[in-house]
Amino acid sequence: MFGNKVLKGVFLVGLGATSYGMLATFVKLAYDENYTTAEVTTSQFVLGILGLLLINLFQKNRKKGTVIKASRTNIFQLMLAGTSLGMTSVFYYLAVKYIPVSIGIVLLMQTVWMGVLLEWFLDKKAPSLQKIISVAIVLFGTALATNLLNATIDLDWRGVMWGLLAAASFTTTMFTANRIALGISTSQRSLYMLLGGAVVVFGFALFTQTTPFDFAIFSKWGIILALFGTIIPPMLMNSGFPHTGIGLGSIVSSLELPVSVLMAFVILNESVVLSQWIGILLIILAIVIMNISLKKTKAN
Repeated sequence: MFGNKVLKGVFLVGLGATSYGMLATFVKLAYDENYTTAEVTTSQFVLGILGLLLINLFQKNRKKGTVIKASRTNIFQLMLAGTSLGMTSVFYYLAVKYIPVSIGIVLLMQTVWMGVLLEWFLDKKAPSLQKIISVAIVLFGTALATNLLNATIDLDWRGVMWGLLAAASFTTTMFTANRIALGISTSQRSLYMLLGGAVVVFGFALFTQTTPFDFAIFSKWGIILALFGTIIPPMLMNSGFPHTGIGLGSIVSSLELPVSVLMAFVILNESVVLSQWIGILLIILAIVIMNISLKKTKAN
């Protein structure tokens, strides 16, 4: 059915999405040990940057000067785009501080309809009926997945607000990342975007950290957060997407949603009722519907 390259791409994208899905649970565990959002994000980005620097150095030595270097324009554009990556991390981690991880990831997945609106605004092209149907399914699935239809639901408005802001900034990240500096290596693009994100994260830490910074976070959770949040996922997904195409890759990357909810259910003992699982499946279905035609086009 698929060639070896496509299967390889599916595996890489799926593994990257799975890594992302685990991230919020680790953040929640760090919060349980009284680490702050500033400490969590700072440790993740500092160690992530160091990790990507080592990867870039390794690739440069292995390819012996044949690596295409990023121009000043590339670096500026990638760092500027990376600021939205930093905002995504800050907003998302603030969200899961006030609401369950299972709800936070559903709010983050609102990138599906936000992406449609952004594309409509920038490209001046109305969305197709297929995309409109997908958005409607996402919104209904979100109502179920957040248990919004339950009259007794009590969601902290701060968590909902930060979750939607995280989705908005993540939409910007995905949109710009697929359009700029495509001629340089994945590791270089990831590094410069991370450097741009670090500016936002360090600024946030500087203005919000009111207690002495606990450097124990680096050895306790920093390595795990950097691996699962800023090193493994972008490298795997950026390597896998060229083989899968945008359509199939988007479908596979939706694995992040059930993995995140399952992790929260198993490790954090968060309550997830049947209607929420149905909502999650509907959101994944919407992503499939939105991208299935792209998949067929690529196959032809």
